[in-house]
Amino acid sequence: MAMEHVTTLECTLCGTEYDPDQIIYTCPEHEGVKGILEVEYDYDVIHDNFDADLDGNIRSQWKYKPFLPVHDDAEVVTLEEGGSSLLDAPNLSEELGVTTLIKDDGRNPTGCFKDRASSVSVTKAKNDGRDIVICASTGNAAASLSGYAARGGLDCRIFVPGDAPEGKLAQPLVYGADVLAVNGSYDEAYDLSMEATEKYGWYNRNAAVNPFQVEGKRTVGLELAEQSAVRGEVPDWFVFSMGDGCTIAGAWKGFREFYDLDYVEDTPKMLGVQAEGASAIHDTFHEHDDIDEIADTLADSIAVGRPRNTIKACRALKESGGTSLLVSDDDILAGEKLLGSTEGIYAEPAGATPVAGVKEARERGIIADDETVVICTTGFGLKDTESAKQATGDAYRVDPRIEEVNDLYGEAQPAAADD
Repeated sequence: MAMEHVTTLECTLCGTEYDPDQIIYTCPEHEGVKGILEVEYDYDVIHDNFDADLDGNIRSQWKYKPFLPVHDDAEVVTLEEGGSSLLDAPNLSEELGVTTLIKDDGRNPTGCFKDRASSVSVTKAKNDGRDIVICASTGNAAASLSGYAARGGLDCRIFVPGDAPEGKLAQPLVYGADVLAVNGSYDEAYDLSMEATEKYGWYNRNAAVNPFQVEGKRTVGLELAEQSAVRGEVPDWFVFSMGDGCTIAGAWKGFREFYDLDYVEDTPKMLGVQAEGASAIHDTFHEHDDIDEIADTLADSIAVGRPRNTIKACRALKESGGTSLLVSDDDILAGEKLLGSTEGIYAEPAGATPVAGVKEARERGIIADDETVVICTTGFGLKDTESAKQATGDAYRVDPRIEEVNDLYGEAQPAAADD
């Protein structure tokens, strides 16, 4: 086996380096999970093995296998995740007053962005001879890991907060996973999953600490870079919601790599959007004194009180020249309805949070009239239909009589006569 393009795992706090072929989650020189590790690469090796003829034909994220931290002979466990289109959004652009594109990752096989990371994690677990994979999740990562574990022939055990949406609990059960609904918050479910990892030695996919999971997520940045190159212009802003901070950190890392390799000529600014009730990364980035570790937002996928990848997320915002902001739950629901009614894209609340973020950024003058924005939606709306009902209201209830249709829309106008 060989993984020559991966040079080391480096602690983001103290710089201590570790062998990338060992199973290690955080730097043991620090208490808790603060010593998050960064995967470092030999980009000369990557460049030699990657076909840099960028044509925009991206069937899956594994087009970028030379960038991914897996062994050369590893059996890839895939459902053809990634490769989502970069869509023009003319109707939404008119509503927001700025040219807007959409990267709709709710189209991934299990309906969420996290399939990018799960494919990498199950590939690595299987290659390492592991039989059981686990994670803690507000729902999406649990469903995603369960699907890929089934695909890879591994057992899966997941820890979710007891109030996770029913759709997100049903999905992993269909995939055959053991679902442990913890009577507590996401952070309590997370802590329990880490205890189980230490006690039983199960392979933990938690993107918050498993250094290889962010590397799967960074394929969205690689794809956006290639798609930008094909379009002939790099958009000014990429907008992501933030929970643990892994997604925006990975997206920036991937795009920056293409820039450093001279595959694209410019880089975007990153806009990170958090819910007002789960604002720890935003508060850290803006150096606020009080950081609330209790998450309270209906956007369950980003309801994280103690994000583990704050350092990487803040670094992405700073290096890119971007920023972060907060939006209310009401704004998030309005964003969900706006996205669906203008462009026919059904996103769960966390996936629609960037729409609310762009609207807020426009009102505050952060995004200028002449700039171009890419919104990344990270989860499909059917995962949380209760929130969608809050965003839209109920269906009209009518008896099977045309008079009731008339009451809603008025009398029908006569059809125009043919010329």
